[in-house]
Amino acid sequence: MGINTADDIHHIGVIGAGQMGNGIAHVAAVAGYTVHMVDISADALEKARAAIGKNLVRQVKKGQLTQEGADQALARVSAATDLASLSGCQLVIEAATENPALKQRIFADLVQVAHPDAIIASNTSSISITDLARHTDRPGRFMGMHFMNPVPVMALVELIRGMATTDATYQLVAEVSHRMGKTTVTAVKDMPGFIVNRVLMPYINEACQALFEGIASVEDIDQAMKLGTNVPMGPLTLADFIGLDTCLAIMEVLHSGFADSKYRPSPLLRKYVEAGWLGRKSGRGFYDYSA
Repeated sequence: MGINTADDIHHIGVIGAGQMGNGIAHVAAVAGYTVHMVDISADALEKARAAIGKNLVRQVKKGQLTQEGADQALARVSAATDLASLSGCQLVIEAATENPALKQRIFADLVQVAHPDAIIASNTSSISITDLARHTDRPGRFMGMHFMNPVPVMALVELIRGMATTDATYQLVAEVSHRMGKTTVTAVKDMPGFIVNRVLMPYINEACQALFEGIASVEDIDQAMKLGTNVPMGPLTLADFIGLDTCLAIMEVLHSGFADSKYRPSPLLRKYVEAGWLGRKSGRGFYDYSA
């Protein structure tokens, strides 16, 4: 299985059936790729296929897809709990929880079953690509492919190369991203947080700290930032949407990676996560979402 150009990519594997994973599977299937989605939870896979179907219906209603196109895209998505189902994929995208140890274990297991020529990408939003690549047998064919949430809506993909990533791998993944309808930013250094989260997460963290210090209420902090900076949602709403545990994990990567106190996670953010208040997915966060 030679993989030299984007035309050689037909089967894409996605590891993780959460919000990011099913979103990546969605856009890959719409682009015409056969998608093999893997998760340790059969229930998560079932929910992921339902989410993809629901989002495809939304696109049909908006005139972005025909019903036939939506039906064909959904038919291109298969689900399994075994990494061995990815053995025929030319590109595998990992979209598991933002936990370095977990990702490292996944890659160590994946290379036992992946085709030797397959390219592996991580959807990590903050962790070193060079470090993750060390846990594979192909650092030259490994890179970062950071999609934004929600994936079917957001146009951006950050492409991050590790120290060993080859030019050919980088160009091929860029072309696949474009075929998925994404715009890429390509001059991204392998530094903690890359571009988006390097800028975004301290902003969210500072909003948490402002709430912790009693400067204003949740509603007033969000309203001030929406009306004062013309963003579509306030930072605390956005934190709930991203997931407070994910926000904390990224802040910890930034704090550890730069050893700079300006990246210290807000004690309130840590307290909420430790209490199990994780934002929308748990039904409890800065705003009280119903389950």
